[in-house]
Amino acid sequence: MRAGLAFVAALLALLAGATPASAERTYTYEIRHDRWGAADEQDWRDFIAAIGKSDCNTLNACLHSAANPFRDTDRPGVAFESDCAELPYLLRFYFAWKRGLPFSFESEVTARGGEARDLRYSRNGNAVTGRFDFPNGVNGYAMLEKLRGSVSSASYRIHPDLERPLESDFYSPKISPQSIRPGTIVYDPAGHVGVVYDVDAKGRVHFFDAHTDFSLTEMAYDLRFTRMKPSVGAGFKNWRPARLVGYKTRADGVLVGGHVEMTANAGIADFSDEQFFGNGKKPKDADWKSGQFTLNGETLDYYDYVRAQLAGGKLLFEPVSEIADLARSSCTDLYYRAQAVSLAISKGIQNRPEPDRLPENIYGADGDWETYSTPSRDARLKTSFKYLRDTAQRFVEMAARHDKHLSYDGSDIASDLLRAYDKAIRFCRVTYTNSDGSRTTLNYEDARKRLFAMSFDPYQCIEHRWGDAGAATCQDGATKTAWYDAEQNLRNQIERTYDAQMDFTLKELQTQKLGVAVPPDTDVRAYLLSVGAQPDSAP
Repeated sequence: MRAGLAFVAALLALLAGATPASAERTYTYEIRHDRWGAADEQDWRDFIAAIGKSDCNTLNACLHSAANPFRDTDRPGVAFESDCAELPYLLRFYFAWKRGLPFSFESEVTARGGEARDLRYSRNGNAVTGRFDFPNGVNGYAMLEKLRGSVSSASYRIHPDLERPLESDFYSPKISPQSIRPGTIVYDPAGHVGVVYDVDAKGRVHFFDAHTDFSLTEMAYDLRFTRMKPSVGAGFKNWRPARLVGYKTRADGVLVGGHVEMTANAGIADFSDEQFFGNGKKPKDADWKSGQFTLNGETLDYYDYVRAQLAGGKLLFEPVSEIADLARSSCTDLYYRAQAVSLAISKGIQNRPEPDRLPENIYGADGDWETYSTPSRDARLKTSFKYLRDTAQRFVEMAARHDKHLSYDGSDIASDLLRAYDKAIRFCRVTYTNSDGSRTTLNYEDARKRLFAMSFDPYQCIEHRWGDAGAATCQDGATKTAWYDAEQNLRNQIERTYDAQMDFTLKELQTQKLGVAVPPDTDVRAYLLSVGAQPDSAP
C-alpha cells in the first residue's frame, strides 16, 4: 500500500509547479545513489553532532550557521521552521536532498484497536498504512513543507515489532554505544521527540528538540522522557535502512523510477527491543514491566542500565559535579520557559478573553493554545526540579551505604552537594516585565518556590504566568483570576496525561477533584540541610 489519494493529489499539484524556472533547478531533489552507505551515515552523524554542539536556537539559525556544510547551496533568504515531531524528518530529508540519497516516509498511520481521538496519543499505538517515496524532479523546499504538513508524533507511536501492514520509518536499536549515537531519535509517548547529538563518556545522552514556537532546546535523557508499554513505541529509534530498487539510470547519473524497499527488523544487525522488555527472558507485551535489566550480574533500573551500557558497561556517578550539572540544566530550562512566555505576551494573548472551556487536552491541543500555552513544557520543568531533589537524596543514601557506583572520596557528601548546588545556581536569574511596565527578577530559589504557581494558561497576565498570585499589577479581572485559582491542581500535576479528557468549564474545574492536590517536594536545600549539610554561605 502506498500513500492515500488525498496525499497523492496534493503532491501532484505540488509537482506541477515544483521547478517552473531554470533558476530553481539547483534546488531540485535528484537521487544519485540507491541507498545510504556507511560513509553517508557517518556524515549524517557528524552533521547532527555539529548542529547539537553549535549555539543555534532555531532550525533556521542552525541551517544558516557554520554547523551546516550545505548552507551555501540554499536559496538566499529561505527560512526553515519546525516543531518537535517534524524536526527529525526535516533534518533527514534535508541531508538526503543535499547528498542525492533516497528518501521515503510514512504518509499514513492508523490507530490500532479502534478509533483514536488523536493519533498522537492513541492508547494502543498506531500502524503504518501508507508510505510515499520522494521522486526525482521535485523542489526540495516544497518537499520540506510537504513533510511539515504530513508528519506528527503519531508517526513514532509504533510497536517495535510491528511490521504490518508496512514497516515504520524507524527501528528499535540495541542499547549500545555503537547504536545510540548522533542522529538517533528519542520519543516520549507524551508526544515529544528529540534528536541525539552526543553521548558522553559517562553514558549520558544529550539531545536537542524543537517546540511549537520553533525554538530549539537541549537536555539530557532521563526519566523526563518516560517509558511506556511497547505498543506506543517510547524510547530510542534509529532510521530504518532502505534501498531504491527497480530504477533506471539516466545519462547524467540520476536514478529515476523504482521504489524504496524498507529493511525488515530481521535484516538489521543491531535491531533489539530490549529497551521495552529487558535483556533477559522476554515477557509478554502485557507484562513488559516485569522485564529486567542486568549488567555484570546486577539488576539495574532502566535509566541506570542505559547509562551504564552507553558508558561501556560501567555505571559510575560523580555526585558533586552531577548535582551542579542538573542545577544548571534546570536553570537553562527556566530560560527556555521565559522565551516561551515572552512570545505569548508579545503577541498579546493575555489580553484576549479566556475561552469558555479548556482544550480537549491541555497537553495536546492545537491553534493558539498549542503555540502559546506551556503545560507540557512546565511539566518537564517541574520534573527536572523534582529529579534534582530526588537525585541529591539518592546520592546521600548511596554514600551512606558505600555504594560502589558512587565516585566520591570526601567525608561530608551532604555539605559538598549543597555547596555545589549553591554555586551552580548563584547567577541564575530570570527577569520579566510586569503589566504596568515595571520589572521583576527572580533568582533560582525564587523561581523554584513559585514553580507550581506558574500559570500555563496563555490568556492570563504575565504575573500569573510567573506565579505571582497576589500581584497588584496584574490586570486580569475576576473571571480570569478565578480560572487561575481553579487551575491550581492541574499545575500541581507533573505527569502529562495526554489521553485524558480535559475540556472543563470554570465551574467544572471549581467543583470536580481534578489534577493533584499537593505538589511534590523540589527543595534540594531543605533536604540537604535536614541531613546535616553545612553551606559555605547563604545563596
